[in-house]
Amino acid sequence: MLIGVPKEIKIHESRVGLTPAAVRELAANGHRVMVQKLAGAQIDLSDDKYQMAGAMMVDTPQEIYAKAELIVKVKEPQPSEIPWLREEQMLFTYLHLAPDPLQTKGLMESGCIAIAYETVTDHFGGLPLLAPMSEVAGRMAIQAGAHALELDQGGRGMLLGGVSGVPAARVVVIGGGVVGTNAARIAMGVEAHVTVLDKSIHRLQQLDSQYGSKINTVFSTVDALEEHVSTADLVIGAVLVPGGAAPKLVSRELVSRMNRGAVLVDVAIDQGGCFATSRPTTLADPIFIQDGVVHYCVSNMPGAVARTSTFALNNATLPFVLALANKGCRNALLDDPHLRNGLNVYRGRITYEAVAQALGLSCTPALEALAPV
Repeated sequence: MLIGVPKEIKIHESRVGLTPAAVRELAANGHRVMVQKLAGAQIDLSDDKYQMAGAMMVDTPQEIYAKAELIVKVKEPQPSEIPWLREEQMLFTYLHLAPDPLQTKGLMESGCIAIAYETVTDHFGGLPLLAPMSEVAGRMAIQAGAHALELDQGGRGMLLGGVSGVPAARVVVIGGGVVGTNAARIAMGVEAHVTVLDKSIHRLQQLDSQYGSKINTVFSTVDALEEHVSTADLVIGAVLVPGGAAPKLVSRELVSRMNRGAVLVDVAIDQGGCFATSRPTTLADPIFIQDGVVHYCVSNMPGAVARTSTFALNNATLPFVLALANKGCRNALLDDPHLRNGLNVYRGRITYEAVAQALGLSCTPALEALAPV
């Protein structure tokens, strides 16, 4: 199979879909890989390294989209890229379609087969291709939040861990999944006062058992959210509805009651955000202030540490890329229900229920879409 890796063009996005090691693995399995020149240059993955691994280097993304049977990316195709997609071409990347009707419409009209990293599942009920970036984003959320708390960023002028005789900052993490756990872990590491809210008693018990007195676990209700968010110095939004839009758990009214200079970091912004006041920002201009509260809502946070993120992502995606290349699209999707859960758009039809519901569109079950005509 001919596999294409275009250079990412989303603002401040330096990750790349395949590393040279992944290219070599695909070549060893008899596949050809086209990589756009300078695709990995910013993270020290030079064109020479790709060529040594067996890749064909090409000048333009148009050549990749015109020839490749499978496109492997990191971020969703940007408006300028969508017209290059063609019927029955496979696209394997993060899509986050629920809050993005324009991208969804473009993918449907292209006739391509779009498989989303964020909805592929595993035997343990997890999201293995989302987890590495969730781990990165969770850890970065505290780093970003600590910076935003500084006075010259509009924050309260607080050090997360405090110092002798001065209380630590109050960090509230909404959601105890991969993002939330990693955020809490880093916040505890700098000796902040950490509270995690979640609706799963089992998950709260796990966190309590793992971290003991270093963490406060609270069952999430409207009352609990209001009580803890209103007095927090830093709030991390780490909720997830797989493939669907994030619920708006923090209202505008609640934001207006927070302390001046408190910070909200919305890691769920890719799925629409979990704070009513959130709007997507970029790594170039990451924060804005609403009602005296600093908002950090970068939609590709792991892109700030692109080298770490690229290698972590490739470790997770490569087995699925190999399956698609070795078996072909239809057989790979039929053979593996977990990869099939990643199918979001198939030749003009939405095949993921949460996306269809979020956008008010009809859904064709994946197995039905894949059935012989």
